[in-house]
Amino acid sequence: MESASAKIDKKIKELGDWRGKTLAKVRATIHAADPEIVEEWKWVKATNPGTPVWSHGGIVCTGETYKNVVKMTFAKGAALKDPAGLFNSSLEGNVRRAIDIHEGDKIDEPALNDLIRAAVALNLRDKNRPKK
Repeated sequence: MESASAKIDKKIKELGDWRGKTLAKVRATIHAADPEIVEEWKWVKATNPGTPVWSHGGIVCTGETYKNVVKMTFAKGAALKDPAGLFNSSLEGNVRRAIDIHEGDKIDEPALNDLIRAAVALNLRDKNRPKK
């Protein structure tokens, strides 16, 4: 069985355009922010080959690719402070927030690192909170 990391490698290669390069850059930034992050491949079904997911103490974010955008969806994004204003999509939800990256967009890596670290810290805090 193919590992999640191998599937993400394959996805990046198959895209072969700016989206693949952007997904690879996002992936590298995620790993730089948290070397303990785990790569997963989730939500495979007949109509969807699956989605790259990065987790540490729970889902941190996903890396979806569409025709005109690479979307990073943070599972608990609404609970995160975003002083740099990276979140630009899914702003109306109560839980998730997303960053849509379009062709030519520059990724603010220091701000993204902070957001990833905050998401991990939130996951670990929630995971260690006593159950009621």
